[in-house]
Amino acid sequence: MSQSQVVVNPLQEGLRSERAGEPCAMVILGAHGDLTKRKLLPALYALFTQDLLPPGFCVVGLSRTQMTDEQFRTSMEESIHKYASDLKFDNESWERFASCVYYRSANFGSPGGFGELPALLSELETKHGTRGNNVFYCSTSPSLYMSIVDRISESGLGTRKAGTNAPWPRIIVEKPFGTNLETALELDEHIHSAFAESQVFRIDHYLGKETVQNIMVLRFANAIFEPLWNRNHIDHIQITNAETLGVEGRGSYYEEAGNMRDMIQNHMLQLVALTAMEPPISMDAEATRDEKAKVMRAMRPVDLNNIDKYVVRGQYTKGWINGQEVPGYREEKDVSPTSTTETFTALKLYIDNWRWAGVPFYVRSGKRLAKSVTEIAIEFKKAPLKLFAQSFGEDEDAFGPNVLVLNIQPDEGISLKFATKQPGPVTRLRWLSMDFKYGTAFGVRSPSAYERLVHDCIMGDSTLFARTDFVESSWKLISPILDKWQDPDCPPLDEYPSGSWGPESSDRLLGAEGRKWRLL
Repeated sequence: MSQSQVVVNPLQEGLRSERAGEPCAMVILGAHGDLTKRKLLPALYALFTQDLLPPGFCVVGLSRTQMTDEQFRTSMEESIHKYASDLKFDNESWERFASCVYYRSANFGSPGGFGELPALLSELETKHGTRGNNVFYCSTSPSLYMSIVDRISESGLGTRKAGTNAPWPRIIVEKPFGTNLETALELDEHIHSAFAESQVFRIDHYLGKETVQNIMVLRFANAIFEPLWNRNHIDHIQITNAETLGVEGRGSYYEEAGNMRDMIQNHMLQLVALTAMEPPISMDAEATRDEKAKVMRAMRPVDLNNIDKYVVRGQYTKGWINGQEVPGYREEKDVSPTSTTETFTALKLYIDNWRWAGVPFYVRSGKRLAKSVTEIAIEFKKAPLKLFAQSFGEDEDAFGPNVLVLNIQPDEGISLKFATKQPGPVTRLRWLSMDFKYGTAFGVRSPSAYERLVHDCIMGDSTLFARTDFVESSWKLISPILDKWQDPDCPPLDEYPSGSWGPESSDRLLGAEGRKWRLL
C-alpha cells in the first residue's frame, strides 16, 4: 500500500484522516506502567485493526523491568482483554500486531541508559522498513523528561538529518508540562535542544474526545450558532470537570501537583481556549493553534489583592460516594495529615478581547464530588421581555435562559435547552432539551482519545497538541495564583465533604453576581 493510499474501512469513522502516515517505530518509555497497559497499547492495536498504522510500523517498549519480547507481548495481550473490552479481538490480527512489538530494559536516568536501543532501532529499520523515523512516547514521571531527552541526544536519535527524505524524530510528552512558569520554560528549552517545536507533541487526552473535537464544527459549520457566540448574546460560560474518585493511590503525586496543576493549567484552559477562540483561517494545525494562543494572551490576570473574588480552592473530607463511606484527602495513603493541597479549584476568568469583553468564564474541577461529569455550558442571556413569566407560576427562576451544553464525558453529546408550550387550553411553558448522543446517533464505535492523538502524531498533525506559547501563557496565568497561595495572608483552604459539589465558597463565586452553578 502506498503512503498516500486511502484506506476504506467503515470502522475508521471519527478519525481525522484515513491515511496511515509514514513508516516509523514508536518507542514507549515507561512501557511497564499503567498508561501503556490501559491506553497506549490498546490504542495502537485498535489502529492496527483498522489499517491506520503505516506499513513499516513497530513498537519498542522500554522500562527498568527485565522482560523478554514474549513476556511483554503476553502482558500487553492481557491488558487489551482487561482494559479494551470494546475492541474486537481476534488471535490472527493480534499475532500479526505482536510480531511488531519488542521490549528492552533501560535506565533513563543514567548516561548510556538506553543500552542497545540505538542498535535495535537500526535493526528494525532494516527488518520492518521504518526508514529510521522514531516517535518517543514519554509515559513516565515528568521528573524523567529531561533525562530522557539527554539519553535521546547522546544516542544520536534526536537530531534531524539534512535532506528531503531524511529520518525524523518526534517526542510525545504527557502533562504536567512543568510545575510553574520557570520549570515549564526550563523543560521546553531542554526538549528543544534535541527536537524542533514541530517535532514536539504535548499530549492532552481531553482534546482527543469527540465532543471536544466537535466544538469547532458546532461553532463554525452552523450559521445559527456563530452569530450568537459573543458578549451580545451570551451571559456567561461554565466549564465543569467533576470526579467521584479520590486520588486513587496517587497521593505522593497529588501532594506535589494539586488540582490546579493537574487539571486547570492544561485540560480546563484548553477547553476555555476552544470555546472562546476566533475562527482559524484554515484547518491547518498552526492556524488553529494560533487562535488558541491568542485566547490565552487575552486572558485577564487574576487580581491577587482580591483573590477570593476570583479563585476558590478546597479539599475533600470524609463523606459518602454512591452509598459508600470514603476517607478524606488527609487520610489517603502518602498524603500529609496537615496537607494544604487543593483537590477542588474554581476560577472566574475574563478574556479581554472584542468578542468576550465582560463575559465571565467559570471553571471548576474537583475530586470526590457528587457525580463524574465533564461539560461546557453556554448560558445565553434571558429574553428581554418576560411575556410568559406568569406561565411558570410563582417561581421566577423557572423563567431561565437557553443553555447549550457540550457533554464531554461520560456520555459524549450535545444538549440544547429551550422553552415550549405544554399541550392544553392554558398557556403553560416548560423547559425541554434536545439531546444528541454520539453513542446512539451514528451506530459506530467512537475511537478513544489516545487512538486519535497517537494517530495524529504518526501523521505529523499537531492540531490537537499544545504549542509552547500556549503552555507559557497558561503558566503566566496560573503561577501567580500558586505563589499567592503560599502567602500567609491568603484566604485559607476550604473543606468540603466527599459527595458534595465542593466548598460553599464556590457558590459565592457566582452568587455575588446573581448566578448559580448548573445542577448536574
